[in-house]
Amino acid sequence: MNNEEKDTRLYKVVVNHEEQYSIWPADRENALGWKDTDKSGTKEECLAYIKEVWTDMRPLSLRQKMQA
Repeated sequence: MNNEEKDTRLYKVVVNHEEQYSIWPADRENALGWKDTDKSGTKEECLAYIKEVWTDMRPLSLRQKMQA
C-alpha cells in the first residue's frame, strides 16, 4: 500500500496477559496469547483507543513486582 492509499480495513484491539495492547486485522484469528477487547474500527480509531487506555506501558508482571 502506498502513502496515497487510505487503509480502509477494519481492525480490532487485542490485549495479552501482560496487559499490553496491539491492533490486529478484524477478519483474522488472534495470535496465540492475545484476546479481543471490545474495541474495533479503523486503524486510526483503534490506535486512538489504545493511546487513551494504555497509560502505563510497563508489563503487568513488572507493575506487580514494583508494588510488592
